Amino acid sequence: MVVDSHTAGEPTRVVLEGGPDLGSGSLPERLNVFRERFDWFRSAVVNEPRGSDVLVGALLCAPVDPACSAGVIFFNNVSYLGMCGHGTIGLIATLAHLGHIQPGRHLIETPVGIVTTELHEDGRVTVHNIPSYRYASQVHLLIEGHGSVTGDIAWGGNWFFLVEDHKQELSLERVEQLTDFAWRIRQALERNGITGANDALIDHIELFAPGSPGSHSRNFVLCPGKAYDRSPCGTGTSAKLACLAESAKLAPGEVWIQESILGSRFEASYHREGDAIYPHITGEAFVTMEARLIMNERDPFWKGIGHG
Repeated sequence: MVVDSHTAGEPTRVVLEGGPDLGSGSLPERLNVFRERFDWFRSAVVNEPRGSDVLVGALLCAPVDPACSAGVIFFNNVSYLGMCGHGTIGLIATLAHLGHIQPGRHLIETPVGIVTTELHEDGRVTVHNIPSYRYASQVHLLIEGHGSVTGDIAWGGNWFFLVEDHKQELSLERVEQLTDFAWRIRQALERNGITGANDALIDHIELFAPGSPGSHSRNFVLCPGKAYDRSPCGTGTSAKLACLAESAKLAPGEVWIQESILGSRFEASYHREGDAIYPHITGEAFVTMEARLIMNERDPFWKGIGHG
């Protein structure tokens, strides 16, 4: 049983039942079991012919901490995500649609920590994210065919390379060119051995430009599997807030309106606890479908196209 939704245009598929038995360990331990023994299930749920490159899956799990309303493991067309902002908003909207939760605060356990969420009476959802931070600033890269760019490396639940000095027009009509440009940035990062903390792969590339009236900025986010984020990206916006905070360009509690390449928006702010920056991301998700996935082993593509 799955429920599909979209958050600001970006789809989420929540797996409610029928998923693999990952045991009763911590969420990071269960994620490792998922990756090592049941990666075919990830592919079968989100890849063609049942899904698409843009779809993010969310496997609902029993939480270890009894204070949490749910546990979740997020995944996409090629791998797994530590956290997913739009996916968390989609998860909360799905649980509300099913009558499992009511407006108020709900703790969600993820492999990278417990996230506090707030379901508002009007259906919007605020994600109070895990601590986010800028890891490195003014990182210079030489991009094949484009010259040099400068960006920041930041953590917002996933690793991002954030670039403003790119000379690209961020418009929906240029998605193919932007995808190619962002992918070249990712290749340059890998080629030069540039990583996040503990040699972590930087697998999200985020470009910024001035937004339309009423927003502070527009972004284009390329996700790990080379699909672009239709939403403003919750973890990407968290990473952006961390950079703005470190550069003293946004005060605690000040609202930042982040616009996506589609023109959809998240409302964001942060607060500090000591040196830590805690982002708050507000958006809305809409349930689009309830379905049962059928996996017939006679089907040559039952594990998803592209899975070995």
